[in-house]
Order: sequence, then C-alpha cells, then structure tokens
Amino acid sequence: MAQQTTTQRQAAAKRAAATRKRRAAGASASATKSSARRTRRSAAETARGAQATTRQATRTATRRADAAGARLGAIGRQAQRAVLIQIGAAAAAGDKVRETARTWTTLERVRRELARFERRGQRALSRRQRALSRRRRELERDLAGAQRSAERRADGLRTDVRDVAEQVRQLV
Repeated sequence: MAQQTTTQRQAAAKRAAATRKRRAAGASASATKSSARRTRRSAAETARGAQATTRQATRTATRRADAAGARLGAIGRQAQRAVLIQIGAAAAAGDKVRETARTWTTLERVRRELARFERRGQRALSRRQRALSRRRRELERDLAGAQRSAERRADGLRTDVRDVAEQVRQLV
C-alpha cells in the first residue's frame, strides 16, 4: 500500500470523524424519539421528561451541527489537497527546466554531456557488434556441421555406388 501524505491522513481522519458524528447523531435522534414517547406515556414525569428531552434535543442538534462541520472540513481538505498536488507538479517541472538549462548553458557542461553521449553510443554499438559476431560464429559452425554431414553421406553413397558397380562387373 502506498504511504499517505499528512494531508491525506488528515482528510481520512476528518471523513471518519464525520461518519462517527453522523452515526452518533442518528443514534441520538433515535434516543430523542424514544424519550418523547416515554414523556407522552407518563403524565407524572412530564416535567422531568421534558427537561431530558430538551437536553437530548440540544445534544442532537449540536451533534448534527458538528457532523456538518466535519463534512465541510473534509471537503475543504480535499480541495486543499487538489491545489497542493498542482503546485507540487508545477514546482517539479520548474526544477527539471532549471536543471536542463543549467546543463546546457556553459561550454564545459555541454562538452561533458556530449562526451557522455559519445561513450554511451560507443557502448551500445560495441554491444551490437559483439552480438552480431556471436551470431555469425554460430551460423558458421552450423553451416560447417551441415557441410561435414553432407560430405559423410556423399562418401557413403560413393562407397555404395562403387560396391554396386563392382558387383555388376562381376556378374557380367
């Protein structure tokens, strides 16, 4: 797995926190509804239940506001990351342009680069020539072997022809 940047980790943490807050707000809303049902059923505890419901509703509203804030923060981090990526790419491209310009601005550096290219070209050419020589030797060996084999067969045929000719002379 690729290593995350600080911005990525923060964004992931904010998204996770927003999810937890959203779920907590949902659970809190469920609790608020349950509390309201109990309040309706119990006339004797109306005042105390109303206070609990008010506290629960306040917590629910606060949690929902926190969840919305966390979501907005996560969106902001994503936008920030997109901007930082573009800035980083532009900086890297600028570095490469400066490096290339520095390489080709002085005569000594140009000579050094051309000498490096020459050595690299010589190595590549030598490698190809060695490979071609190797292939030529292999083909010559194969050809010589085929020639020897053909000569052996021809010698065998000559011997057979002489033997047959001798037998024919003896019969005649």
